[in-house]
Amino acid sequence: MYDQITLKLNVDPFILGALKEDITSEDVSTNSVMPEACMGKVELICKQDGIICGLQVFKRVFELLDDTTVTELYCKDGDEVKAGQLMGVVTGDIRVLLSGERTALNYLQRMSGIATYTYKVAGLLAGSRIQLLDTRKTTPNNRIFEKYAVRVGGGHNHRYNLSDGVLLKDNHIGAAGGVKEAIRMAKEYAPFVRKIEVEVENLDMVKEAVEAGADIIMLDNMSDEMLKEAIGIIDGKAEIEVSGNVTAENIERLKNLGVDYISSGALTHSAPIMDISLKNLHRI
Repeated sequence: MYDQITLKLNVDPFILGALKEDITSEDVSTNSVMPEACMGKVELICKQDGIICGLQVFKRVFELLDDTTVTELYCKDGDEVKAGQLMGVVTGDIRVLLSGERTALNYLQRMSGIATYTYKVAGLLAGSRIQLLDTRKTTPNNRIFEKYAVRVGGGHNHRYNLSDGVLLKDNHIGAAGGVKEAIRMAKEYAPFVRKIEVEVENLDMVKEAVEAGADIIMLDNMSDEMLKEAIGIIDGKAEIEVSGNVTAENIERLKNLGVDYISSGALTHSAPIMDISLKNLHRI
């Protein structure tokens, strides 16, 4: 999942922040029933079918509280898991197991939910060459986790953040004074290694984007008829992305249009969590 450098620099601070959000001074409930260290075990159990994702983050939560905690896993990210399946056992100080439980499960449930939903949507595009993309519509401070979950589910990542690429949307175009002006200014400013993508909403904008030499043209919220016309206008002169309220319920209509990418914010903003529990905690 995450290499050690990425883990320490970019993942650990978010996990620690989540733990600090949950424990502002002390865990009163745990300290009430467990005033001293005592070793114990707890089982990680799946409560519904899905694609598991986030096991390294789950494990890391307990390690950051106590690096002697041991997590034994019986599955790996990307595996299909079933309701009732024992996925692992965590062994350590019971105080650590209790204090880290909710944070660890929050990450695992959320990431597994996204992976499961992405897997479902990606399956609807099976047999095509289309890449299913996520967006920046992620939970604040959780992008590194949610975009990883999309990949585990069989999707692909669009740009990671605003520094990662040029995407000229409606308000950029408005600020620049038009599609051609926005593309010209981006070409003059952006490093030559950056592709320039532009979002268009009608056929006139499509024609301008083609004439201005956009590398990728995003067809946003277009009807089926307009999509076909737009694709004909582009005619291989740019890569094509389709976007706008794409979900599992409507994505199949886009499968045979001949586009390169379909992006869906729903992969991250609308995926339900997967039900997972830590159960059967006992002293050893």
